[in-house]
Amino acid sequence: MKFLLGRKVNMAQVFDERGRVTPVTVIKAEPMVVTQVKAKEGDGYSAIQFGFGTNKESRLSKPQRGHYGGLGNFRGAKELRLPEGSTSDLKVGDSSGVSLFSPGDVVSISGKSKGKGFQGVVKRHGFHGGSRTHGQKHSEREPGSIGGGGRAGGRVAKGMRMAGRMGFERVTVKNLKVVAVDTEGSTILVSGAVPGRRGTLLEIKSSNS
Repeated sequence: MKFLLGRKVNMAQVFDERGRVTPVTVIKAEPMVVTQVKAKEGDGYSAIQFGFGTNKESRLSKPQRGHYGGLGNFRGAKELRLPEGSTSDLKVGDSSGVSLFSPGDVVSISGKSKGKGFQGVVKRHGFHGGSRTHGQKHSEREPGSIGGGGRAGGRVAKGMRMAGRMGFERVTVKNLKVVAVDTEGSTILVSGAVPGRRGTLLEIKSSNS
């Protein structure tokens, strides 16, 4: 099973031998260390927990230092839940990096999308807004009626598309191709765009995992 954590750096372009351009996303993926292996018998489910990043020891709590058991001062931990009935050969202390992947691999990438704050219905849901004719004005970006009368019993129905917070949701982009891998720089180049801003934590999985 191939699984990697990385942070979005930026987007770039890569040219092949025929001069064709491919837009790529550069992802910085430092080595991860297995900090815990969970089993169905003892924990109720099977999973692998990875520690990633670096942190000052003074910023770790005693429970965190005890849990990591001297493996390192990690910035955070992430769990990869294994499918029902499957097992993994990984054990505590094993490390992995960008060398897991090779050019041509097809991956799925998950992360938090960009947060856009509180937005109206035109930007959030693509509403057309109101008309300025037939006695209306200042209604270009209004949502229109949201209930009342004979609609849903005179109340606002659940799930009504209205203004609210937009973005910062978990998004998964599938079938992205690995274009290049730089083991020395711990970077991986993936075709196309991925969720989030610069610095967003991303989960990279092989499509068959």
